[in-house]
Formats: sequence, C-alpha cells, structure tokens
Amino acid sequence: MATKILDRLTVAASPPAPGGVLPLTFFDVPWLFTGPVERVFFYPYPHTAEHFTAHLLPHLVSSLSAALHRFYPLVGRVRPCPDGGGGYEFCSAGGDAGEGVELTFAESSDDFDELSGCGPRDVARLYALVPQLPRAEDGTFALAAAQVTVFAGRGIAVGVSIHHVACDDSSYMHFVKTWAGQCRVAAGEEHAEGALPPPPFLDRGVVADPEGLAARTLDEMRQLAANGPPPPPPPPPTGPPPKLVIASFALTRDRIDRLKQRVVADGGERVHCSAFTVACAFAWACLARVDGGRADAERRAHLLFSVECRRRLAPPIPQEYLGNCLRPCFVEVGLGELLGGDGVVAAASAIGASVRALDDGVLAGAGGWFHKILSLVPERPMSVGGSPRYGVYETDFGLGRPIKVELVSIDKTPGTVSLAEGRDKLAGIEIGVVLPEADMARFSSCFADGLEQLL
Repeated sequence: MATKILDRLTVAASPPAPGGVLPLTFFDVPWLFTGPVERVFFYPYPHTAEHFTAHLLPHLVSSLSAALHRFYPLVGRVRPCPDGGGGYEFCSAGGDAGEGVELTFAESSDDFDELSGCGPRDVARLYALVPQLPRAEDGTFALAAAQVTVFAGRGIAVGVSIHHVACDDSSYMHFVKTWAGQCRVAAGEEHAEGALPPPPFLDRGVVADPEGLAARTLDEMRQLAANGPPPPPPPPPTGPPPKLVIASFALTRDRIDRLKQRVVADGGERVHCSAFTVACAFAWACLARVDGGRADAERRAHLLFSVECRRRLAPPIPQEYLGNCLRPCFVEVGLGELLGGDGVVAAASAIGASVRALDDGVLAGAGGWFHKILSLVPERPMSVGGSPRYGVYETDFGLGRPIKVELVSIDKTPGTVSLAEGRDKLAGIEIGVVLPEADMARFSSCFADGLEQLL
C-alpha cells in the first residue's frame, strides 16, 4: 500500500504573476494559525503511470500554471507587516523570483476502489494522497500545494491543500475548478475555454473594517498565546489510540423532502427549512446518539457552522472574491431534546432560528465571535465543513466527473462533518464523518435507523 513519490515540481504562474502585497481582512485573521483545507478528488483512469506521464501530466502542469496567473496570491506567503504594527499580509514577489506552487506526482499500490468508496477507511491512507504545505526556514509557509497520485490501471487522485487563511471553501473550489477547466483547454477540448469560471476578484478593499476587527482579533490571539497553552486533557486510557476512519453517508432527495415535511409539520411554517438545515440536523442527532451513553442529558448540545457573507454584506461583494468571507453561526439545544424522538425537529428548528437571526445584520456581534468559538471548544460542538452549494462533483479535468470527493481535513477537529452535493443530480446531500471505528459503527447504525423512520 506504499505511495511512491515520482517527482516534485515547482509550478510558477504563466504568464508571470504580477506579485504584490495584499492585506489580511478580519475574515482572514482568525484562520491565521489554523491549517489547510484538504480535499481529494478521485477519477477513473485505466492507464499506466507511463501513459499518465506522457499524456496527462503536461496538461496538468501547464493548466496549473495558467490558473495561478489568475490566482497569483496563492503563490505567495503570509508575513508580518514590515511596519512593525503587528499585522500580517500576503506577499508575493512575482514570477521573476522563482515562486510557485509545489506539485507532487506519486504512484500508489493501495486499493483505488476502496479508497474512492463510501465505507469506513483508515483516514491515514487518504492523507498519503494530499500534499503538505512546504515551510521556509524563516517560519513562513506556502499557501497552496497539489498532488496527483496514479493508481496504475485504475484511477488517479488529485489532492489539493490550501491554507484557510488564504481563502474559504468558495474560493478554494473556484481555484480548483479553474485549474480543471484550464486542463481541458490545454487538452484541446472543444468549447472548454468558454466554460472556464470567471476570474477571481482580488480587491480586498471591498471588505470594510471600520471597527478595527482585524487588529482586535490579532490582539486577542496574542493575549491567548501569552497566557500559555491550555491545561492538557486528562491522560487517555492505556493502550494504543483508536484508529480514526472516514466514511460517507447519503441523504437522498426524497429523504430530504420527508425530513422537511416532518420539520415543518412539527415546527410550523416559520421554520427556516432548507436541505442544508435538515442535513445538519440529521447528522447532529446521529452524533449525539453516538455519545448519548456517555453524556449528561441535562447539558446543552452545540453546533457551529459558517455562513458565507459575500451577498449578505452591504454593499455585497462579488461571488468571485478571493479570500475568506465567512461568519460563524452558533446553535444550541438541550441534549435531552436532541436525544429524544423529535431530536431532528428540535435541531432543525434551532438551526433555522440561527439562520433567520442573520436578517438582523450579518456582522452583528462580530467582536465576540472569536471568544465565543474558544468558549465552545470544551463543549465539543459539532461543526460543519463544506457545503452542497460548492459543486465539488462538477470538477472535471477532462476525465469526467469525479467518482468521489473527500474533505479529508475534517479529521483535524473532532465532531466535524463535511457536506457536499451528491455524486449525481438525484443523490441529494453527501455527509462525511471521521470517528474512531467503534463510534463509526454506532453512527452508521443511528443513521440507518433514522432513514428507516422516514419510509
């Protein structure tokens, strides 16, 4: 099951990127000391590694280079502002400085069909397919890296890592789809150029910060670091740690419709009841049952998810804006309610109320977001990565639609689930989960039981 590195290239933008400096906005700053968003896109490819090197590799390299010309900030790094004011900025020296994104080519003898399936798989096997972000001696780090792994005669996996401080999921997928579209152009696919996504919008001045939220958040992060690390958790039980596995679960359109009907019938017409709402509520109720035997039913259960703000700001900013533009939404219900027979309804009603509250102003309470998130960490909230609206299964490098897309980085934060649209237009929503093996078996059982109740 070894993964063998065949080559590593530094791919520069072509034509050369202009370089320059961009500020970090208050939407970016909270992600400064986190990590990358990591996805793997699986495609059938019934050819040898030699065939890949001769035919597909040149198109992947040239198309990445073309995509980076548009998305040149991803070629740069984050550095402290030279004015000594304590801020940070994106900096790229441009194409003449030899900057680029590291592109790794590898060959794997692992089981492609199993890795690209939905059943529980050791998450460590997927991490062999995503690249690490290179770090420099001065402590700065690259913002993006990619890896293409060939499974001879079976398929290829395209792994993309982009640090969250550089952009959110909307921008992440905008970049990946641009790379994929450029790959079809490089291969001479008819009409591919006309289907390319529009270029990114790079003017960060459109994100106003009249209250100095970026500087305030940085100060809070420094104060947290100055107080030292939090106390260590209690020692784990003796023996090896449990193996983490990743698995995917489908909520088909008909089940989503039945969940909506149930929520509206029990909660009234005023409940904000979208496919996203009921999918989150269903996953939340299942996760609560996994922990149910170990939890105090008198406690409050917490959910944390992000809402994109581009169209909600006043004035709105372009959807193609390259950067972070997310605000957190906080939801809580009584754990006893979540574990009850109407747990999905209670969860959906609470999620809907949180979404409706955005009508009062999408930036309301922004000064307290950072502390609120920190205060919830001990409560082990469920959090949500990805969204069905980003169209991950529309990413076509000239090989057709991916047969599987995995948001691997959800394993970094316990209790995180991923959401994506289903692999075909009738599939509804795909939910990704990372859990220890025994917990995954319980989650799978709860998920199946919940679906049975919708028949």
